[in-house]
Amino acid sequence: MLSVNELEDRLIDLAFAEDIGDGDHTTLCCIPEAAMGKSHLLIKEQGVLAGVELAKKVFNRFDPTMEVEVLINDGAAVKPGDIAMVVTGRIQSLLQTERLMLNIMQRMSGIATMTSKYVARIAGTGAHVLDTRKTTPGLRMIEKQAVKIGGGMNHRIGLFDMILLKDNHVDFSGGIANAINRCHEYLKAKNLDLKIEIEVRNFDELQQVLDCGGVNRIMLDNFTVADTKKAVDIINHRYEVESSGNITIDTIRDYAEQGVDFISVGALTHSVKGLDMSFKAC
Repeated sequence: MLSVNELEDRLIDLAFAEDIGDGDHTTLCCIPEAAMGKSHLLIKEQGVLAGVELAKKVFNRFDPTMEVEVLINDGAAVKPGDIAMVVTGRIQSLLQTERLMLNIMQRMSGIATMTSKYVARIAGTGAHVLDTRKTTPGLRMIEKQAVKIGGGMNHRIGLFDMILLKDNHVDFSGGIANAINRCHEYLKAKNLDLKIEIEVRNFDELQQVLDCGGVNRIMLDNFTVADTKKAVDIINHRYEVESSGNITIDTIRDYAEQGVDFISVGALTHSVKGLDMSFKAC
């Protein structure tokens, strides 16, 4: 399995390949190769900054001679007019790295900003905001980094680092007990130590899980607020409890106040708006 650094390197290389191709002919035709300059990252919208460390990697991977002065770090609150960084180097390099850096930082900052709003809404409840696998293909690692920068927690990175028995797994297995038992047989045969979570759609399935046992966390899928409270009382701290399904910024605190441990929100990554910023000569 590739490391985070290796995945980031591949992402950057692919992004440059699709953007520059056989050359940035606009820049190459009008900017002398030896010309030096300076640009700053101007924040144009209030939010939470994210992607600074990856932006530094973008600049360095394209042109190691570029010098980056970071003025505002990842996780900081920003407002219009703030200057997050100043980059000095060959003007050709500044122009060719501009869009990739902005694409990364705008998306990551948008995710961090959105996450921070959800986290703030449930402050003091003891519940944690989780992301999901509803991420942009190829960008999952950086999007999940942005969630953490915004104060949220990562659920699982992919299909490899946790077992999550969802409705289709249960149905194709012939029921909850079959799914859980096969899960343990598989982990034993493969000598794997992975946490097990199972999704339940109603109180009958919840009772089946409690009768069977053998899991670490129960996900309440599309439960109402009232039913969430009832389910939390029934589980009675025997397992971690996660709420999931159509939970919005307006309803998340209602769910958090019912005593769940986690609330997963797909909107953190699947429909977020990028934070407005620009990279201008200075």
